[in-house]
Amino acid sequence: MGASKEALMCHRVVRFPGVLAVALAVVWLAVSALTDPAVAQEKAKGAVITMQKGGEIQIEFFPGDAPKTVENFVKLASEGFYDGQIFHRVEPGFVVQTGDPQSKTLKPGDPKLGTGGPGYTIKAEFNKRPHERGAVAMARTSDPDSAGSQFYITLAPANFLDGKYTVFGKVVGGMNVVDSIKVGDRIASIKITK
Repeated sequence: MGASKEALMCHRVVRFPGVLAVALAVVWLAVSALTDPAVAQEKAKGAVITMQKGGEIQIEFFPGDAPKTVENFVKLASEGFYDGQIFHRVEPGFVVQTGDPQSKTLKPGDPKLGTGGPGYTIKAEFNKRPHERGAVAMARTSDPDSAGSQFYITLAPANFLDGKYTVFGKVVGGMNVVDSIKVGDRIASIKITK
Protein backbone atom coordinates (compact mmCIF):
# COMPACT_ATOMS: atom_id res chain seq x y z
CA MET A 1 0.00 0.00 0.00
CA GLY A 2 2.88 2.36 0.84
CA ALA A 3 4.40 1.88 -2.61
CA SER A 4 1.21 2.80 -4.38
CA LYS A 5 0.91 6.05 -2.34
CA GLU A 6 4.51 6.84 -3.25
CA ALA A 7 3.81 6.06 -6.90
CA LEU A 8 0.70 8.25 -6.75
CA MET A 9 2.68 11.16 -5.25
CA CYS A 10 5.37 10.76 -7.90
CA HIS A 11 2.68 10.72 -10.59
CA ARG A 12 1.17 13.98 -9.27
CA VAL A 13 4.56 15.69 -9.11
CA VAL A 14 5.31 14.70 -12.69
CA ARG A 15 1.88 15.89 -13.93
CA PHE A 16 2.05 19.30 -12.21
CA PRO A 17 4.92 20.66 -14.32
CA GLY A 18 2.99 19.65 -17.45
CA VAL A 19 -0.11 21.54 -16.31
CA LEU A 20 2.03 24.54 -15.37
CA ALA A 21 3.70 24.50 -18.78
CA VAL A 22 0.33 24.45 -20.55
CA ALA A 23 -0.96 27.31 -18.38
CA LEU A 24 2.15 29.40 -19.07
CA ALA A 25 1.84 28.70 -22.81
CA VAL A 26 -1.78 29.92 -22.79
CA VAL A 27 -0.79 33.12 -20.95
CA TRP A 28 2.11 33.70 -23.36
CA LEU A 29 -0.18 33.27 -26.39
CA ALA A 30 -2.74 35.69 -24.94
CA VAL A 31 -0.09 38.36 -24.26
CA SER A 32 1.45 37.83 -27.71
CA ALA A 33 -1.94 38.26 -29.37
CA LEU A 34 -2.49 41.56 -27.60
CA THR A 35 0.87 42.99 -28.64
CA ASP A 36 1.13 41.51 -32.16
CA PRO A 37 0.59 44.31 -34.74
CA ALA A 38 -1.07 41.87 -37.15
CA VAL A 39 -3.64 40.90 -34.53
CA ALA A 40 -4.19 44.56 -33.60
CA GLN A 41 -4.69 45.34 -37.30
CA GLU A 42 -7.28 42.54 -37.64
CA LYS A 43 -9.26 44.08 -34.79
CA ALA A 44 -9.00 47.58 -36.26
CA LYS A 45 -12.15 48.43 -38.20
CA GLY A 46 -11.11 51.91 -39.22
CA ALA A 47 -9.91 55.29 -38.03
CA VAL A 48 -11.17 58.72 -37.11
CA ILE A 49 -9.14 61.69 -38.35
CA THR A 50 -9.81 64.75 -36.20
CA MET A 51 -8.89 68.02 -37.84
CA GLN A 52 -7.36 70.85 -35.80
CA LYS A 53 -9.83 73.36 -37.30
CA GLY A 54 -12.72 71.07 -36.32
CA GLY A 55 -14.48 68.18 -37.98
CA GLU A 56 -13.89 64.45 -38.18
CA ILE A 57 -13.36 62.01 -41.03
CA GLN A 58 -14.34 58.38 -40.42
CA ILE A 59 -12.49 55.74 -42.42
CA GLU A 60 -13.31 52.06 -42.88
CA PHE A 61 -10.33 49.75 -43.57
CA PHE A 62 -10.07 46.96 -46.18
CA PRO A 63 -7.78 44.48 -44.37
CA GLY A 64 -8.84 41.65 -46.69
CA ASP A 65 -7.55 43.57 -49.71
CA ALA A 66 -4.50 45.33 -48.24
CA PRO A 67 -3.53 43.63 -44.93
CA LYS A 68 0.06 44.90 -44.66
CA THR A 69 -0.93 48.42 -45.69
CA VAL A 70 -3.68 48.51 -43.05
CA GLU A 71 -1.23 47.08 -40.49
CA ASN A 72 1.30 49.81 -41.35
CA PHE A 73 -1.30 52.59 -41.10
CA VAL A 74 -2.61 51.27 -37.77
CA LYS A 75 0.95 51.10 -36.40
CA LEU A 76 1.80 54.64 -37.47
CA ALA A 77 -1.50 56.13 -36.29
CA SER A 78 -1.25 54.29 -32.94
CA GLU A 79 2.21 55.79 -32.42
CA GLY A 80 0.89 59.32 -33.09
CA PHE A 81 2.93 59.57 -36.30
CA TYR A 82 0.23 61.56 -38.16
CA ASP A 83 -0.75 63.85 -35.28
CA GLY A 84 0.18 67.45 -36.12
CA GLN A 85 0.83 66.83 -39.82
CA ILE A 86 -0.73 69.01 -42.50
CA PHE A 87 -2.42 68.18 -45.77
CA HIS A 88 0.40 69.32 -48.05
CA ARG A 89 -1.33 68.58 -51.35
CA VAL A 90 -4.84 69.55 -52.41
CA GLU A 91 -5.90 69.05 -56.01
CA PRO A 92 -9.51 70.31 -56.34
CA GLY A 93 -11.78 67.65 -57.84
CA PHE A 94 -9.03 65.03 -57.48
CA VAL A 95 -7.28 64.36 -54.11
CA VAL A 96 -6.12 65.66 -50.74
CA GLN A 97 -2.84 64.19 -49.46
CA THR A 98 -1.00 63.99 -46.13
CA GLY A 99 1.46 61.74 -44.33
CA ASP A 100 4.77 63.58 -44.71
CA PRO A 101 6.29 63.96 -41.23
CA GLN A 102 8.25 67.00 -42.44
CA SER A 103 4.92 68.83 -42.60
CA LYS A 104 4.98 69.20 -38.81
CA THR A 105 7.73 71.81 -39.16
CA LEU A 106 7.94 72.92 -42.82
CA LYS A 107 5.66 75.68 -44.03
CA PRO A 108 2.97 74.96 -46.65
CA GLY A 109 4.42 75.35 -50.14
CA ASP A 110 7.94 74.24 -49.13
CA PRO A 111 9.32 72.20 -52.06
CA LYS A 112 10.46 69.45 -49.64
CA LEU A 113 6.87 68.70 -48.66
CA GLY A 114 5.69 65.43 -50.12
CA THR A 115 9.13 63.83 -50.02
CA GLY A 116 9.15 62.54 -46.44
CA GLY A 117 8.14 59.25 -44.92
CA PRO A 118 8.63 56.94 -41.95
CA GLY A 119 12.14 55.84 -42.94
CA TYR A 120 11.02 52.61 -44.65
CA THR A 121 8.77 51.52 -47.49
CA ILE A 122 6.14 48.80 -47.84
CA LYS A 123 5.26 46.51 -50.73
CA ALA A 124 2.34 47.51 -52.92
CA GLU A 125 -0.92 45.63 -52.44
CA PHE A 126 -2.76 46.58 -55.61
CA ASN A 127 -6.30 45.25 -55.51
CA LYS A 128 -9.69 45.51 -57.18
CA ARG A 129 -10.99 48.30 -54.94
CA PRO A 130 -11.89 51.25 -57.17
CA HIS A 131 -10.78 54.82 -56.74
CA GLU A 132 -14.31 56.03 -56.11
CA ARG A 133 -15.08 59.28 -54.30
CA GLY A 134 -13.70 58.90 -50.74
CA ALA A 135 -11.20 56.13 -51.52
CA VAL A 136 -8.21 56.12 -49.15
CA ALA A 137 -4.99 54.97 -50.81
CA MET A 138 -1.21 55.06 -50.41
CA ALA A 139 0.80 57.69 -52.26
CA ARG A 140 4.09 56.58 -53.79
CA THR A 141 6.80 57.49 -56.29
CA SER A 142 7.14 55.82 -59.69
CA ASP A 143 8.40 52.72 -57.82
CA PRO A 144 5.31 50.63 -56.97
CA ASP A 145 6.90 49.52 -53.68
CA SER A 146 7.83 53.02 -52.44
CA ALA A 147 4.82 53.83 -50.23
CA GLY A 148 5.49 54.43 -46.55
CA SER A 149 3.22 56.85 -44.72
CA GLN A 150 1.73 59.27 -47.23
CA PHE A 151 -1.87 58.66 -48.19
CA TYR A 152 -4.55 60.43 -50.15
CA ILE A 153 -8.33 60.64 -50.24
CA THR A 154 -10.04 61.01 -53.60
CA LEU A 155 -12.50 63.87 -54.01
CA ALA A 156 -14.07 62.32 -57.12
CA PRO A 157 -13.82 58.99 -58.96
CA ALA A 158 -10.30 58.51 -60.33
CA ASN A 159 -10.55 55.15 -62.10
CA PHE A 160 -7.35 55.77 -64.06
CA LEU A 161 -5.53 55.03 -60.74
CA ASP A 162 -7.24 51.65 -60.23
CA GLY A 163 -4.78 48.77 -59.91
CA LYS A 164 -1.81 51.17 -59.77
CA TYR A 165 -2.08 52.39 -56.16
CA THR A 166 -3.02 50.52 -52.98
CA VAL A 167 -6.56 51.37 -51.89
CA PHE A 168 -6.79 50.35 -48.22
CA GLY A 169 -9.95 52.08 -47.04
CA LYS A 170 -12.80 54.46 -47.74
CA VAL A 171 -14.40 57.47 -46.09
CA VAL A 172 -17.68 56.45 -44.45
CA GLY A 173 -18.38 59.73 -42.66
CA GLY A 174 -17.21 63.32 -42.85
CA MET A 175 -16.72 63.58 -46.60
CA ASN A 176 -17.88 67.19 -46.23
CA VAL A 177 -14.82 67.74 -44.01
CA VAL A 178 -12.58 66.19 -46.69
CA ASP A 179 -14.16 68.47 -49.31
CA SER A 180 -13.31 71.53 -47.21
CA ILE A 181 -9.60 70.68 -46.68
CA LYS A 182 -7.13 73.34 -47.84
CA VAL A 183 -3.35 73.15 -48.12
CA GLY A 184 -1.93 73.62 -44.62
CA ASP A 185 -4.95 72.24 -42.73
CA ARG A 186 -3.58 70.28 -39.78
CA ILE A 187 -4.50 66.88 -38.37
CA ALA A 188 -5.04 67.01 -34.61
CA SER A 189 -5.10 63.21 -34.26
CA ILE A 190 -5.86 59.91 -35.92
CA LYS A 191 -7.46 57.34 -33.62
CA ILE A 192 -7.99 53.70 -34.57
CA THR A 193 -11.50 52.30 -34.10
CA LYS A 194 -12.21 48.68 -33.23
